[in-house]
Amino acid sequence: MKLSDTKFNEQAEKVAFDKEHRRRLLFNIGRYDEAVAKGKSFYHNLDLARDRAAHIRMKTLLNLDKLLIDFESRITARGAKVLWAPDAEEAVKHVIDILHKVGSSAVVKSKSMVSEELELNQELEKAKIQPLETDLGEFIVQQRGEKPYHIVTPAMHLSKEDIALMMHEKFGLSPTSSPSEITTWVRMHLREKFAEVDAGITGANFLIADPGAIAITENEGNGVFSLSSHKVHIVIAGIEKLIPSLEDLDLFWPLLAIHGTGQHMTVYNTIVMGPVQDGEGGGPKEMYVILLNNGRTNVLAKNPQRRALTCIRCGACLNACPIYKNIGGYTYDTTYTGPIGSVITPHMKGMDNYGHLSFASTLCGKCTEVCPVKIPLHEYLLFNRNDSVKAGYTDSKWKRAIKLSQWILRKPSFLDAGKPWFRRWALKNFVAPIWGKRRVLPTLPSDSFRKQWLKIQKDKI
Repeated sequence: MKLSDTKFNEQAEKVAFDKEHRRRLLFNIGRYDEAVAKGKSFYHNLDLARDRAAHIRMKTLLNLDKLLIDFESRITARGAKVLWAPDAEEAVKHVIDILHKVGSSAVVKSKSMVSEELELNQELEKAKIQPLETDLGEFIVQQRGEKPYHIVTPAMHLSKEDIALMMHEKFGLSPTSSPSEITTWVRMHLREKFAEVDAGITGANFLIADPGAIAITENEGNGVFSLSSHKVHIVIAGIEKLIPSLEDLDLFWPLLAIHGTGQHMTVYNTIVMGPVQDGEGGGPKEMYVILLNNGRTNVLAKNPQRRALTCIRCGACLNACPIYKNIGGYTYDTTYTGPIGSVITPHMKGMDNYGHLSFASTLCGKCTEVCPVKIPLHEYLLFNRNDSVKAGYTDSKWKRAIKLSQWILRKPSFLDAGKPWFRRWALKNFVAPIWGKRRVLPTLPSDSFRKQWLKIQKDKI
């Protein structure tokens, strides 16, 4: 068993039996479920919308090379600079070089999972540049020295009491501060910070090939501030974020909002086509778009798992997954968690270290059922398992046990051999330790199925 497997199992064991952690997680996901059910009622035919979205995203993925060039040519025509990053190291270098060029010792960031993928905050601090998260949830976990717990809701694992205590210790607020009081204080605190820096970093929910633009959707307005109130706007986006045209936002923005938070539309929806143009009132003088690969073409090379790149990062599969609900976000030890993370991470970061994630699933299919772009996630987890076994990354003890069980189960005489007490003893001492201590094995009857069947047939005669 690899160290990564051992660490995962140990953390899963710890978190799954933390009753308070589970209570918080189930409470927060329960509120999400209520909002999403209400939001979905907005659609006359949600299934048709999902079919259309799945078709557009997959068609885009299959034409990614052409559409990326279209996007680059059109946004650069309006003064933006497009930088390509084959890996995380190159992307971080681009960001640091830009910030050094403009003399920034600090930068504000809107919520961006791709920046978490790059571990950008840590790298900026090494370069003596202070990053400040401006999304409320991201701000909270940054102040706690943590990473986002969830793709959409970074502080889902925390209670309001946890947050109030942290704000008291860090900033002197009352330890009994209400969520409203904390939000108001953070808003005023960040307004000052926005005015002090020269550069802002955002992600992109979508890259629009025609006309060459980025689309950002959010609820707090920090994204708008991060991209518009500074001299320099840096966008970091995965190459898979493309959609063909502006009209497609009419489909994708509501789908993302409803499956992400239950809203019909999020509060702030912004389209950016480049730096400030002549005659415009204000905006960044420079705009850089960093297009990140970082293992995405590895996923693209896998058929059929490549379809997982059509994900729009709504987080619905995490909230539906019984495994995620039990072991939480940090157990996965990677940026993209839950079912979608378990599909793409082994190919993005290496099957040798992350192949075990594809086995952390009940294969119940709930993730596939809730996906707004109809990615058959539970099926792709099986394909990943097959890839892992073929590559030799599964536990050799488990493989030997499976082969032995196949040999025994194909020989009815073996199942009938020995006294019932001996079969129960063998099951307890040899099968149970491999099957898992948290699984309850069935009690064996006195006679095997074969003997019972023969007896029934004999009685009929």
